[in-house]
Amino acid sequence: MSEYKTAIFDLDGVIVDTAKYHYLAWKCLADELGFEFTEHDNERLKGISRRKSLEILLDIGGMRLDEKTKITLSEKKNGWYVAFIKNISSKEILPGVIDFIKEIRSLGIKISLGSASKNARLILQNIGMTEYFDAIVDGNCVLKAKPDPEVFIAAAGRLGSERRECVVFEDAEAGIEAAKSAGMYAVGIGRRDILEKADIVVGGFSGSKDRKIIEELFK
Repeated sequence: MSEYKTAIFDLDGVIVDTAKYHYLAWKCLADELGFEFTEHDNERLKGISRRKSLEILLDIGGMRLDEKTKITLSEKKNGWYVAFIKNISSKEILPGVIDFIKEIRSLGIKISLGSASKNARLILQNIGMTEYFDAIVDGNCVLKAKPDPEVFIAAAGRLGSERRECVVFEDAEAGIEAAKSAGMYAVGIGRRDILEKADIVVGGFSGSKDRKIIEELFK
């Protein structure tokens, strides 16, 4: 019988593809500030807090701004992002995610969200997935952003799970680092060259080979 009793899922890039909307919002901000921000640049922002993302964005643009201006810009970016995701629907759920969650729930596995996003509940509501989670821990619940392990430790705590019993599903390097720092098993969703610190890396939840690998973790 498996030692893993809990599954913790990141949101962006794991359950739903909202990374493109983050990119568009950050690009709007960069355009307003007068410098280029590319999709390649956006890779550096995945899995980290809005504030840390802003610091990286400003560094790319070679800008040094005061604290009040940073707060204003951060809020402006979030306004654009919320506008972009307002009409997000279940069509944005990544292939195989719901079937996989249903499968492991049938095995008695506890399910939690562990996301840096402060809009996680809004997104889950809009895509109709709130009911699939036994606990939701997002950017409003923790003080420290990934790669700090706080969000995953909090998720395990809410479910009464030991850290060693948890499997984390992440698509970002910072998230994998956070999971490993928490003493949890880390499954990378995406590219092996980016997520090399993960215990295993799969392309997603829909491929038969990948699906078998991750389902076996809980059996």
